[in-house]
Amino acid sequence: MSASTIHELVRRAAAEHGDQPAVIDGARSITYRDLDRDSGRLAHALIAHGLRPGDRLGLFLEKSIEAVVAIYATLKAGATYVPLDDQAPLKRVAYIARDAGIHILVASASRVADCLSMAADGAPLRALFIAGPPTFDMAAVRAAGIAAVPWEALAEQPGDRLGIEVDDDALAYILYTSGSTGEPKGVMLSHRNCLAFVGWAAGEIGLGVQDRLSSHAPFHFDLSTFDLFAAAWAAAPVVLVPRSASVFPLELVRFIRDSGITVWYSVPSILTQLVLRGDLANAGLDRLRAVIFAGEVFPTKYLTGLIELLPEARYYNFYGPTETNVCTWYEVPRGKELGAEVPIGRPIRGVEALLLDETGAAVAPGEVGDLAIRGPTVMHGYWGDPERTRRVLTSGPDGRVYRTGDLVREGEGGELRFLGRRDAQIKVRGYRVELGEIEAALNAVPSVVECAVLAIPDETVTNRLKAYVVTTQDITAAELITLCDDRLPRYMIPEEFEFRRALPKSSTGKIDRRQLQAG
Repeated sequence: MSASTIHELVRRAAAEHGDQPAVIDGARSITYRDLDRDSGRLAHALIAHGLRPGDRLGLFLEKSIEAVVAIYATLKAGATYVPLDDQAPLKRVAYIARDAGIHILVASASRVADCLSMAADGAPLRALFIAGPPTFDMAAVRAAGIAAVPWEALAEQPGDRLGIEVDDDALAYILYTSGSTGEPKGVMLSHRNCLAFVGWAAGEIGLGVQDRLSSHAPFHFDLSTFDLFAAAWAAAPVVLVPRSASVFPLELVRFIRDSGITVWYSVPSILTQLVLRGDLANAGLDRLRAVIFAGEVFPTKYLTGLIELLPEARYYNFYGPTETNVCTWYEVPRGKELGAEVPIGRPIRGVEALLLDETGAAVAPGEVGDLAIRGPTVMHGYWGDPERTRRVLTSGPDGRVYRTGDLVREGEGGELRFLGRRDAQIKVRGYRVELGEIEAALNAVPSVVECAVLAIPDETVTNRLKAYVVTTQDITAAELITLCDDRLPRYMIPEEFEFRRALPKSSTGKIDRRQLQAG
């Protein structure tokens, strides 16, 4: 089976398995036939309110059936969806809305006041489509010159096809990730980028209508694209994991069991918590046949423990920065003792992995090199930032090449092994974090003279964040956390602060991070 656009997956599933559940959201569910119809209705309404092919539409709501409907409606209209983190500080969300030029938002009713604040802060909003009961002040929305469309109004729209032709190279979504300049950057990914990975993954995992996929990652995190679109590829249900289930490992294990999940995908730190606190020996996860992890290094002692507790499942390590989707993979062999780390494996179908030195030449076999990826999964670039794009992306007759900044060595068996980052970008709980963005937030505090943020390795969450701070007046760690909370998502706020009179400097006058790391 093949498809050239993401929304074709839903149309095909609706035609072949229309009564099959598409999305399960707690006690609610929607079939593929109804998902196709409702996303068509919303697409018609979005177009009526000015959405055009190539426009960016913002999603500012929790994971829900309505959010999935909005994703497919945006794609059917030939536009690009931009998922906004509804747990992030409003200033960060407003920046993304301005940067992406978002004119239309699909938002929860509880976030309408925040949407108006974003508009007052320069976001060019023209229309709000409101998911949920109309508990907001309609007069305030109208006074701001913004059209408000309640969800129930969509029933008046036709659900038929729009006749809009969407090229496979058209942008499907923009995912904003941490940026070294202190502002997030938007990674542009096309239908072709996504489907090159999703089609391969669905075939490799052997997905079928009998499966049930989990959706644990939030929609602004790139892991979510497998959950949604590989499920649609196979016409299988995707089960949305509520935030409340992720807080307590025992509750999450109960959710996996009661939901009948067959394919699980998450960052390793979540799986580590299940090993440590999920009572997996008595979990009854008999239906779970595939466990996929990505986003950070999985300590082998916890992976080994997971395999021992759930020996019937198959285990896959997916690797790839947001800029390349998943580009390499490794299936953990059964009955074989794991080494010090799990390989990131080999390139997926159609992708080429290049190990380069600082000049761009290929390194000799067995030597460490910067990993570069060439193939159909590689992004188009960074939204509105051609200079940053040029620094990491080159184009040639064989396609785009992205330099990941990851240091990799090819082992004797041809498997690639990840050795670390060349720059200061790290992973925390599966999220990619630029330490420079955290430092920029701290430096924005008037009393902070200078600061440095370091990543402290931690087996359960990959890294913990520690900030070294010099201030002009007495200020507590709690006060700094409160100030950071207005600029950074929670996973980027340092867990430890050390106050110093001065930070060590190198001979060039730069902060000596190695000396800080050494203590």
